[in-house]
Amino acid sequence: MIDIHHHLIYGVDDGSPDLTTSLAMAREAASEGVTHIVCTPHASDAYPYQTELNLERLGELQRLLQDEIQLSLGCDFNLNAENILEAIANPPRYSIAGRGYLLIEFPDLVIPPQISEFMHKLQDGGYTLIITHPERNRVMQQRPEMLADWMRAGCLVQVTAGALYGRFGSVAAAFSNELLERNWIHFLATDAHNPKWRPPHLKKGFEFVKNKFGEETARRLCVTNPQAAVEGAVFPDQPEPIGLWERVPLKFSPNRFRSTAGSSPGKKVVSSDEREEAQPSPRGFWDRLFAR
Repeated sequence: MIDIHHHLIYGVDDGSPDLTTSLAMAREAASEGVTHIVCTPHASDAYPYQTELNLERLGELQRLLQDEIQLSLGCDFNLNAENILEAIANPPRYSIAGRGYLLIEFPDLVIPPQISEFMHKLQDGGYTLIITHPERNRVMQQRPEMLADWMRAGCLVQVTAGALYGRFGSVAAAFSNELLERNWIHFLATDAHNPKWRPPHLKKGFEFVKNKFGEETARRLCVTNPQAAVEGAVFPDQPEPIGLWERVPLKFSPNRFRSTAGSSPGKKVVSSDEREEAQPSPRGFWDRLFAR
């Protein structure tokens, strides 16, 4: 398996804090059958992307791990104003192995309608956009038609493996399983941050998909499609996305799924990404940018 979304590089974001943890995470992933990890440090307001440091620590990890597992560099690219302008000016800096496939993460509180225009500019600049964990984004949970619009515009979709079996709550589980049933998922990945609270467990997601839809589907989401992204290859033909072009609304209702799996009674599970994103939105800056 290939994990295209993994915060393995230590000390650069809210992922691995140190070298020892990074090595343990990589070896745990390898023990599950992962042969290649794309290391995806954040590029966000809270965690600026440090290209030279990321490459230095990637090389250090690869030297220490040797042939245990293969590593590439990518980015968990937050769609804020500075990032978008930087990526358009310097393609394909943030993409997986510099080969064009770009993991993009949306703001969690507000998604300006003008953002689609800038996504088109990224595509025109040579990027193939991969929308990360839409099932965990609160805006898209309430407005899943946004995801459908972006898919029709050529975007691919990556879902967090643990979301399928309830690790991120029942809203994310309902959303991600609906996407799986409709062939609207192109990649499963771990979005691993930590061995304990965000572990690098891709095998359980592989087995979940295999049990529901067969090994061919599981391999497509965990092996074949990720391989194309790592190699920068033409994306393989995919099964027909059910209801996408017919504009059939997603069936799940967020209001029906308010309990969260694995939480204490009455306590909502909040990920580090959600805590990071739940900051005041710089709407004034967006408005100034999009007014240009």
